[in-house]
Amino acid sequence: MKKIFKALIILMIVLIISGCFYDGDNVLVKTNPSKKQLTLYTIQGDSSVNQVIADSVYRFEKDNSNFEVVHELIPNDLYKNRLSVCVATNQMPDVFPTWSGGILKQYISIGGVVNLEKYMKADNYSYKFNDKALKMVTDDNGIWGVPVENMAIALIFYNKDIFNALKLSEPKTFDELKDIIIKLKQHQYIPFALANRTAWTGSMFYMYFVDRLGGPSVFDNAANRKNKGSFDNDVFVKAGKMVQELVNMGAFPKGFNWMDEDAGDSRNLLYNNSACMSLAGSWFISNVRYEKPDFVDKIGVFPFPSITGGKGDPRNTIGTLGDNYYSVASSCEYPDKAFELIKYLIDDTAVKKRIVAGKIPPVKDLDIENPLINEILDYINHSPNVQFWYDQYLPPKLSEAHLTLSRRIFGGEDPKKAAEQLEKITKQYYNQ
Repeated sequence: MKKIFKALIILMIVLIISGCFYDGDNVLVKTNPSKKQLTLYTIQGDSSVNQVIADSVYRFEKDNSNFEVVHELIPNDLYKNRLSVCVATNQMPDVFPTWSGGILKQYISIGGVVNLEKYMKADNYSYKFNDKALKMVTDDNGIWGVPVENMAIALIFYNKDIFNALKLSEPKTFDELKDIIIKLKQHQYIPFALANRTAWTGSMFYMYFVDRLGGPSVFDNAANRKNKGSFDNDVFVKAGKMVQELVNMGAFPKGFNWMDEDAGDSRNLLYNNSACMSLAGSWFISNVRYEKPDFVDKIGVFPFPSITGGKGDPRNTIGTLGDNYYSVASSCEYPDKAFELIKYLIDDTAVKKRIVAGKIPPVKDLDIENPLINEILDYINHSPNVQFWYDQYLPPKLSEAHLTLSRRIFGGEDPKKAAEQLEKITKQYYNQ
């Protein structure tokens, strides 16, 4: 699998150098110098969603015959570095995905993105979108992105067949979850599939522990340097200890800290019945639909359990109400057409196709028939707080520090030491 992944990267580089790209019908074509061009970056690892994007691009080009879209698909875990290079060399793509949060704020501060407010307000277009989703890219000065790809929250997905065979019930508390882990281990199952090489996957456990122990204000205060908030707060330390409690119980596969999520290492453990559960974003459903369609009916889902004595509301979730937002670079020569291209990505046709692909588009008045997707949507609608992923919320330097230290905690580093180190880096960053 790793060899295949490397080959794909090499192929992408060759395509970039040669100026060759795939069109809406997945046919390799040369760019047409006689047409005006828009460059589009996307990072969706789900092929069914990539087909939706390709269809949107095809329809845009069909309706705008003097334009050609140069569409480049980049693996998720390579994207941040790639975009940093684009910023440094002043070669930004015209339309590109962001997660809002610290990275987008940085681009706004340097004038790197177009204020889309006039486009979003025209014909009341902004009313199309989920209010909470749009709020994540809106500030006092404008609207900086369009919610497109997905409303995604982290939930625990599990194999119903294994639960039923072992007479297990969905846990409400962390103690009940630990009992399930013990029983799964006794029957030779890996309790949680986890591939943590890039750390954001394991970080979800850490974030949930922080939320369930202390509520949203603990991270908010530490990240925004208010109310004497600090990353060496006891809640962060205890969250790290609870992560290590799971590690010491054998809740994860051997070598999990070196396994690759993009290569499907965690999902393959579920597909072959080696593992029973996965804490994953709700994009998990669309991944399964494409990779292993017959596994979809086996999937059950429940929220991360409460912690006895914790201050966090057990209905709180971790995630984003716009899995990817799309922004227009200020260097774009045709911003009007760039915004029109984005509209094709989330028009009524694309919304219907995204739902079929197992996604929850960040728009109002969704018509979803699938009961599992509706269950996830219900968790979203009833969540008092959706905590944005730490690694996307924080500025890039602090995001990198968080992920590095989170992975080290999974590897056995003292949680108190890790928390103190993150606080030290944060103070240095803000010159405190």
